[in-house]
Amino acid sequence: MARSTFYYHLKQLKLPDKYAREKEQIGSIFHEHKGRYGYRRITAEMNNRGYVINHKTVLKLMNMCGIKCLVRLKKYKSYKGQSGKIADNLLQRQFLAGRPNQKWVIDLTEFNIGGKKLYLSPIMDLYNREIVSYNISERPVFSQPMQMLEEAFAKIPDKTDLILHSDQG
Repeated sequence: MARSTFYYHLKQLKLPDKYAREKEQIGSIFHEHKGRYGYRRITAEMNNRGYVINHKTVLKLMNMCGIKCLVRLKKYKSYKGQSGKIADNLLQRQFLAGRPNQKWVIDLTEFNIGGKKLYLSPIMDLYNREIVSYNISERPVFSQPMQMLEEAFAKIPDKTDLILHSDQG
């Protein structure tokens, strides 16, 4: 008899399922925990219940049974609504200045460099697009722009009638 014929007929025989008990346990563990357990946690729970089974086998049996853990990742949303008082918009989208130190704009920008987040906070003079002052930090804390503002205000004389504009007005 040819080898392929032997395995063809062996496959046609309905042999008892080798992993019937394990499939039943996997299904019960999955439903006990409301579909939140993946194959790793199910494997640990099966081992706690006395079954000696590999995690790859558990994954294979879960796929055969159509069981899949669905844990959705929550996207980070930094917007928490309006907080504090928003200043009046004195700039009114007029981004040209007639003299130095008349209009400054400030912003906070997040960069990802080498898997690490950095926060850049520059002040730009709208007269010649010069960066007056900037600050880089690893966390967006209130002291970052305050320190940068102190450095920038130290460079200019008093009573210059300066407009400092941010995205909050």
